[in-house]
Amino acid sequence: MEITEISIRLRNEKKLKAFVNITFDNIFAVKGLKIIQSKDGLLLCMPSRKSDDGAQRDIAHPISKQFRSHLEDEIFAEYNRVVTRASQGDGFDFNSDDE
Repeated sequence: MEITEISIRLRNEKKLKAFVNITFDNIFAVKGLKIIQSKDGLLLCMPSRKSDDGAQRDIAHPISKQFRSHLEDEIFAEYNRVVTRASQGDGFDFNSDDE
């Protein structure tokens, strides 16, 4: 399964750094991933939904450690490119409103 598109929407918030949408093989999209700043660095959070007991449950996620690592590598590389372009004023804005 090939990642064919990664869309990053930057956020200018303390913990939430970006929303991410990804497309696989130009035929399947997963929306609602988040890049979060933790005390240990950036984390990629999978799309989730609040369950009846109030806990957040992933609704889509990698099954294998290898695929999760591949996904994180690709998404964080694109995130770093987008942040660099934004800091150089390349037409990208850090968004601080909720969408």
